[in-house]
Amino acid sequence: MKVYYAFKLKSEFINLYKDNPSVLFNILKSIYYLDRTEVDYGYNLFKQLILPINKNYLDRHLYVRLHKDIPYLKRDNIHCINNLYKDEVSRLIINNFYIKLELDQDFSSFFEILNDELSNLFICNFKHTDFFFLSEYLRKELV
Repeated sequence: MKVYYAFKLKSEFINLYKDNPSVLFNILKSIYYLDRTEVDYGYNLFKQLILPINKNYLDRHLYVRLHKDIPYLKRDNIHCINNLYKDEVSRLIINNFYIKLELDQDFSSFFEILNDELSNLFICNFKHTDFFFLSEYLRKELV
């Protein structure tokens, strides 16, 4: 299972790191793996980079948008897509500062949905060193 984290970046950091996203990934990775004693430092650095996500709005909006689709299911705070035709099983959990995606395959329909709903998303998989700006990734993937 692949676990991705989606962060809504401030536009100045998009402009700064669009040509070198590995630097941005390394900053976020260092925050992700920070020692508990350095939480204050990590939180301050994180707040400088990341915009908050309106969790309640996005959670409700995704449910209203997707609840009529057969492969979609929402249980508690977890949005699920189980599409047998695309061989897709994806789970999405919305938090105030990031969105967690759990995938059993390489691509998720949630990528396209999130790109429609939010701009400036940077996607990271810290365990497998995979990262990309969502809009750029979709532009290449869907061509």
